[in-house]
Amino acid sequence: MKYLLIAIVAALLFIPFLGAVHLFDWDEINFAEAAREMIVSHHFSQVQIDFRPFWEKPPLFIWMQAGSMMLFGVNDFAARFPNAIIGIATLVTLFAIGKKLADDRLGFWWALVYAGSWLPHFYFKSGIIDPTFNFFIFLAIYFAYRIGYYHKPARMAIFSGLFLGLAVLTKGPVAILVALLTLLVYWIWNKGKISIRFTHLSLIALFASITTLLWFGYEIIAHGWWFVNEFVAYQIRLLTTEDAGHGGPFFYHWIVLLIGCFPASTFLFTYLRKRKKTIYTTSAATEIKDFKVWMWVMFWVALILFSIVKTKIVHYSSLCYFPLSFLAAWQVYKLAEGKLQLRGWNIVLLLFVGIVLGLAIAILPLVGIYKDLLIPYVDKFAAGNLRAAVSWSPAEMAYGISYIILVVISGILLMRRKVTNGLLCLFISSIVVIQLSVLHFVPKIEAYSQRAAIDYFISLQGKDVYVKALGYHSYAQHYYTREQPHSNKNYYNENWLLNGQIDKPAYFICRVTDSEPYRHHPNLEVIGEKNGFVFLKRK
Repeated sequence: MKYLLIAIVAALLFIPFLGAVHLFDWDEINFAEAAREMIVSHHFSQVQIDFRPFWEKPPLFIWMQAGSMMLFGVNDFAARFPNAIIGIATLVTLFAIGKKLADDRLGFWWALVYAGSWLPHFYFKSGIIDPTFNFFIFLAIYFAYRIGYYHKPARMAIFSGLFLGLAVLTKGPVAILVALLTLLVYWIWNKGKISIRFTHLSLIALFASITTLLWFGYEIIAHGWWFVNEFVAYQIRLLTTEDAGHGGPFFYHWIVLLIGCFPASTFLFTYLRKRKKTIYTTSAATEIKDFKVWMWVMFWVALILFSIVKTKIVHYSSLCYFPLSFLAAWQVYKLAEGKLQLRGWNIVLLLFVGIVLGLAIAILPLVGIYKDLLIPYVDKFAAGNLRAAVSWSPAEMAYGISYIILVVISGILLMRRKVTNGLLCLFISSIVVIQLSVLHFVPKIEAYSQRAAIDYFISLQGKDVYVKALGYHSYAQHYYTREQPHSNKNYYNENWLLNGQIDKPAYFICRVTDSEPYRHHPNLEVIGEKNGFVFLKRK
């Protein structure tokens, strides 16, 4: 009954209004378009974009989206639905593991801490790969940990291998890298003492290989090595080089986790205190101690690995959400049980980060109202974005102000030793404000950033035309025009579209900052301009 209740609550949190805002370029639209093209082409073995092989991602998550689109139709809701299901599975899983480690209360706190933190919650309402990948890699590591505590360790090794294989099929060999580094660091930390034997490692490797070969093996047999070679080369390039526009300092992800995983992230700092030597006398206590070590290792491996990686994107550090949320939940659990007390500086840090977040939400409407003051200080494209007709009211500041008040109330309750009430207030208020922000603010932000372009593409939906983005990279023109395969392969040649003997109408879009060469192009005419985007057509 408790599992069903958590599943129902999770469904209510993650499923409603999934299609309330357009998918965001690049990642969300990229994956959704790959799924749509699978359905159109009936070619499910290779991921495609623009009906050409796309070797950047394995197919598992794309298959999940394609199945969702077959069920609900090709739309934004269907593209995000798989992650909502993964969100439900995640909260139920966290409750089950927490219950097994200690009791129902730990399971409840872990699920609440995860759902009540900003980015972990928000990503289940998105259409990106990472929530699904993170779930699989976490389960692979969890079952590896269970090898030492289950009476049938071979079964745990098999499960670990299966989920590791699923993780590889979701995002690629980075899953193997994370798993190996976690195992190696755990072995070093434990001074060579580990319950995972060579036979267990062999089983993990065997079943991970069997799982991944369901795709890699078929692909090699059916189409040769070239697609797999390109896929592996891209994964190496992604780790060792910086994508344009996606660089950042070493501590980029540290800041992302502190702010983005609030309130959970602030409870990690409760570990910064003089440690008391604890003697673990029961097997259950020993299991919890060992699981904490695994979670700390997983956390630091993921954080340091993706801090070293040249490309810096917010969701790269999302693998930290599982260990971070457990380590925070363990401290929350002990606080609620009266086995731990928050120090004054812990509460001050919690209040500081919470108030900063609340202020950011409160200031957002003011930025919208007084956007004209910003226009002289930004480039032409950003200025065009800001000119979007988006309605704002000073009353909308109440969202952020209310959150600040609730965080302060939580802090006061914690200071007065009304710990459970303070914790519930903190995490439940975060859940409510996250939901309201997604419903109220995200559509407005999307109106600035891309809606003019999306509306332009939708206006061409179902027409037998060519559509091309000039001067910038986008997947939106394929997905929102519901593009079909073009029989004339000259379509892939931009010069032909601009200057050649085209066989059907051709439409173009560019950013205003890149528009001058195209405004004066002899074969193009400007047919519209809106919010930083310029729309053109072949004469």
